[in-house]
Amino acid sequence: MRYSKVSRNAESALGLHLRYAFEPGEQRGATLGNPLFDLLTAVLEAGSIRHASQSLKCSYRHLWGSLRAWEEKLGEPLIIWSQGQRARPTQFAERLLWAERRARTRMQPHIEALRSDLARVVADAKDQRHQLLTVQASHDMALSVLQQHVAGTADLHLDIRFQGSADALRALSDRQCLVAGFHVPALRGAAPVFAKALKPLLKPGRHKLIGCARRMQGLMVRREHAALVRTFPDVIRHRLRFVNRQLGSGTRMLIDHLLHEHSIDPRDLPGYNGLTEETHVAVALCVASGLADAGVGVEAAALEFGLHFEPLVEENYFLACLKTNLGHAAVLRLCAALAGSGWRDILSNLPGYRAALAPGKVLVMTEALPWWPKIKSKPKQRKPGAARPRGTRTESAEVPESLVSYRQEPV
Repeated sequence: MRYSKVSRNAESALGLHLRYAFEPGEQRGATLGNPLFDLLTAVLEAGSIRHASQSLKCSYRHLWGSLRAWEEKLGEPLIIWSQGQRARPTQFAERLLWAERRARTRMQPHIEALRSDLARVVADAKDQRHQLLTVQASHDMALSVLQQHVAGTADLHLDIRFQGSADALRALSDRQCLVAGFHVPALRGAAPVFAKALKPLLKPGRHKLIGCARRMQGLMVRREHAALVRTFPDVIRHRLRFVNRQLGSGTRMLIDHLLHEHSIDPRDLPGYNGLTEETHVAVALCVASGLADAGVGVEAAALEFGLHFEPLVEENYFLACLKTNLGHAAVLRLCAALAGSGWRDILSNLPGYRAALAPGKVLVMTEALPWWPKIKSKPKQRKPGAARPRGTRTESAEVPESLVSYRQEPV
């Protein structure tokens, strides 16, 4: 009764106030500091208040007093404590932790965008010579790391806005950004779905592609379902609840490709038309929290939430640029950073990622993307009796399949 009474008062008194601070070190992803959730997370992970106080570098008495103060503010018990037993979070505290983490994770693209804008303010104030590169891109965990890398090594600020692959390419054509990021599977069989969505948005001669990274996409499930899932149809076979991605995203196209490849009706996939998320980490959190049983995403997101990852297909992550902007100073700095050994080292330490075959190089779009048919050059007609020109080859001049996506064009 004591808590229900305080709860009614707390509801009208408590309000949410957001603040930010300039402190040493980097903050990434959906991280936002908050004393309450820092305390609850420490208790949950440490298993006791004493161990939590050690991890937070504060006294047992201070931590206990802070928890009691928060209970009074919220009007709900946060810790279960009895003589001779370890203190542990209540069900309310655990639900609160999951709900807060899910809210932050779903807002991650917007949090990162705000953080990027504020970082740009500091960079502008320090040195106006730094270059700004506007990027709209399909969500990718490596891009946030790239943003930090080029800021420190190339004096380049990436102003990144995450959205679906199709919307990013439209923004590029509308000149809302200098660079757009999108991804496609390294499979010719993916052409029907991806070609229908992306081919109309890319024009050979007008758009150019820059090699960025390769990444593995796969199924993310909790550990108890690891033995059930080896292929995409296993999700349907075991009736696992699926969390989908938003329309227009590259991963949604990949999911539709997998359905097409295995001749599966979308209506047979539990959750296909239900819960959708906009980032890999949001999908992973939905699975980890029990809102869904399976989703498609990158390995780094699965490991962040302690999920089992079953690889399905490797993708090429490309950066698209208008040909007229290839000589822009910011684009040139980005290409140089991608081609450097530092970027390769970063990707080698990011689970599920590896360097593109030609990072930072401008690619022939009609060869880098799998849905453009390769055009064989017709041999010139020779007059009867004329000698064959020296060096002429009789076999087809088509580029070998193993190299077809990676012939480079000079910047």
